[in-house]
Amino acid sequence: MTTRRNLSALISVAIILVAAVGCGGGDDGGGTVTSDGSSTVGPFTTKAAEDFQAENPDVQVTVGVSGTGGGFERFCIGETDISNASRQIAEDEIAICEENGVEYVELQVVLDAMTNVVNPENDWASCLTVEQLNAIWKPGSDVDNWNQVDSSFPDVPLSLFGPGTDSGTFDYFTDAINGEEGASRTDFSPSEDDNVIVQGVAGERGGLGYFGFTYYEENQDRLKALEVDGGSGCVAPGVETAQNGTYTPLSRPLFIYVSQSSLDESDAVRDFVRFAVENAQTIAEAAQYVPMSQEQVDAQVAKLEEAIG
Repeated sequence: MTTRRNLSALISVAIILVAAVGCGGGDDGGGTVTSDGSSTVGPFTTKAAEDFQAENPDVQVTVGVSGTGGGFERFCIGETDISNASRQIAEDEIAICEENGVEYVELQVVLDAMTNVVNPENDWASCLTVEQLNAIWKPGSDVDNWNQVDSSFPDVPLSLFGPGTDSGTFDYFTDAINGEEGASRTDFSPSEDDNVIVQGVAGERGGLGYFGFTYYEENQDRLKALEVDGGSGCVAPGVETAQNGTYTPLSRPLFIYVSQSSLDESDAVRDFVRFAVENAQTIAEAAQYVPMSQEQVDAQVAKLEEAIG
C-alpha cells in the first residue's frame, strides 16, 4: 500500500513538475496531464497518476495542492486539465469559467468523512456535538480552553488548527458546523497542507483540528479521532458511516473537474480520467479513502463516456 508519506512526497515532486510543464489543455510531446486543487483529493489523484503512469510511462501527470479555491482559479482560466475539489464549484467560479470559455465535467471519485482530531494525550473528549463544535469555531468565538467546551473537561488551553480559506474542506466544514460557508473564527493556525495540521495537533496537548478522513487514517499513531453527535447520538468517522450516511453532517463527496476541451483534444487526459474513474474503488482503498459504491462508480463512468462522446 502506498503510504500517506509517500503520497505527500509524490505531490511535492508533482508541484515542481507543474511549474516545469506549464498549462494544460492538450497533448504536449509525449502527453501531459496537469491538475491542481484540493489537498484532500490530491492523494487520490496522485495514486491514480502513479498507477496510470506505470502502464503509460510516456504520459506525465502532475498534481498540485493549492487548495480547492486555488485549483479553480487556475482551472477557470484554462491553465489546468483537471481541478481536484473537496466541494462543488461555486457560483463565482462558474462565472469565471464561463467568461473564459472553459466548459467542464464534474465527476465524483470518492467519499469522505471529515474528521475532528485531538492529541492522543486528550483523555477527556471522545465525542463533540455539532453545537459544541459551533461554539468553538463560530465567528467571534472566545472559547480558548477545553473547560469552556464542557465544564467536566480539564483546564487545558485549546489550540486550534484547520485548513486555510482556499480549502474546500474549510468551506464545507464552516457551512456544516457554522451554517454559512466561510464563516469561522480567525484566530487559529491555518494551512492548505493537511500534514501541517497533523503536526500542529500532534504537538499540542490541547490541540484540535479537522481535515479529510484519509489524513487521520495515515496518522492514527499520532492523533485521536473524535465522534460527532449530529443530533442522533455519537457516530465515529469511517468507511461504513460515510457510505450509509449516518456520519452527519460531516460526510461528503469529493470531486475532480475535467476540462471539456482537454477531453476533446488530449488522448492523455481522456485515458487518464477514464482510468481514474473506472478504477476509483481500487485507488480509493489503496490511498485510504472511503470508496464509492459500484452503482456510484457506474454512474460516473457513464457521465464521463457521455462527455467523451
